Amino acid sequence: MQIEKRNRTRLFWLLQLVGWGVVNVTIFIFPFDFSFEYKIFSFVMASLNGILATSFFRYILLKRIENILAKQNLLKVLVGMFLVSLLYFGLNYGSETIYERVWDRTPEEIKFIKEKVNWISSVFGTFLSVFGWTSIYFSVKFLFKYNQNKLEELELNTTLREAQLNTLKGQVNPHFMFNSLNNIRGLMLEDVSKSRDMITKLSEMLQYALVKNTVDAIPLDEELEMVDNYIALSKIQMEDRLQFEKDIEKDTRHIMIPPMIIQLLVENAAKHGISNLKEGGIISLVTSKNEHELLIKVTNTGTLQISKDSTQLGLQNIRQRLRLLYGTKATFLLEEIDSKVVATIKIPII
Repeated sequence: MQIEKRNRTRLFWLLQLVGWGVVNVTIFIFPFDFSFEYKIFSFVMASLNGILATSFFRYILLKRIENILAKQNLLKVLVGMFLVSLLYFGLNYGSETIYERVWDRTPEEIKFIKEKVNWISSVFGTFLSVFGWTSIYFSVKFLFKYNQNKLEELELNTTLREAQLNTLKGQVNPHFMFNSLNNIRGLMLEDVSKSRDMITKLSEMLQYALVKNTVDAIPLDEELEMVDNYIALSKIQMEDRLQFEKDIEKDTRHIMIPPMIIQLLVENAAKHGISNLKEGGIISLVTSKNEHELLIKVTNTGTLQISKDSTQLGLQNIRQRLRLLYGTKATFLLEEIDSKVVATIKIPII
């Protein structure tokens, strides 16, 4: 914050020097029959007087008016502009007087100014200069304020997004553990060997879930290992009723995806699809890619029927994580096609 304030101060003084220099360089452009000595003096003093008067004005604005962009402070700003215009005029008039007395002469150009330009028009001219300065100053101030608000909004949204993602990732572990522990409970008294194998698989999956819970993306290859473990775990319970096929395009294996997103799709297909069929069915996993996006498709035998008591936690988790990570660039579609349930995810390749 201190560095930002210092940079703004430097920018202000730079704009002061450049701005007033540009305004007063006109004395060299307009065809006034003034001596070069007077033009130099007038340019330097008018620029310094403008910088002094408006810098004082800025000091007053910052110290005496809490919010200079507020409508209720408009009258104060206008009064300040008029007073600063008088100050600027007085400084310029004093400079002309000093020029006369120091050089002990009255140049023709000063006589011309005093004869042709009256006091009212001079004050009005300085008021226009101060008005222009104030307009630019407020525009820059508004721009900084707008950018600061947008930055704060972005930081707030980022913090909120991270909090939501952490909450969603935290939901995965209980959801997955509940289903897996149910499998273990069903076989514990029937087959100790298979139960031991199941516990080993469960341990590996839990370790994976805990380690990857702190990241937003992993290589697809790592996720496939998780899926294989889950299938092996589920097949111990459903045996031949569950068939698993996968067709993984080689170029997709190293693409980064959200952790456990495919596992949730496969788990949903097994729990709500295959387990409800007496004859069982097939879960198929296919990945492919084009130039801009990764396609993940999980298909299972069965119909798209969601029980009333289902929380659909896994599906909601997928949708919300995709939205938080990719916005509208990622899509998730769940549909029934030819007596099969097809879940399709499209993720932009970054």
